[in-house]
Amino acid sequence: MRVMLDTNVLISAAVLSSRYILPLLDELAECHTIVLSTYIINELKRVTREKFPNKRAIVEQFLRELPFELTYTPDTIIQAEHPGIRDAKDLPILVTAINEDVDVLVSGDNDFAPLDLERPEVLTPRAFIEKYGREIII
Repeated sequence: MRVMLDTNVLISAAVLSSRYILPLLDELAECHTIVLSTYIINELKRVTREKFPNKRAIVEQFLRELPFELTYTPDTIIQAEHPGIRDAKDLPILVTAINEDVDVLVSGDNDFAPLDLERPEVLTPRAFIEKYGREIII
């Protein structure tokens, strides 16, 4: 499966060393294709710079070591064409996931939950582990 990770998942892994996100990333790297967009990478770097400036080197190393497919976020996105998403900052992530035809979008952001999408399937990290994880111990 091709699995796009939202910025909050990457922050949990790279900056906060979350005890259940790191095993999830190992599982994804071994059994699936991790997909990151230019928007997500830029947002990760911006949030790190603003909120965790002492973790910038760790995030850069994390991105160098994480195997992922890079996709490009469209420069122009018309929000009216994608109704239902509350936070406009989430729209580039959603549009890229749809355009790139990813199977699953993993996000801890509750704004994606009420969307009625056939594809991508939107799951929290825990829900992904419960549904698709092989032997991930939380």
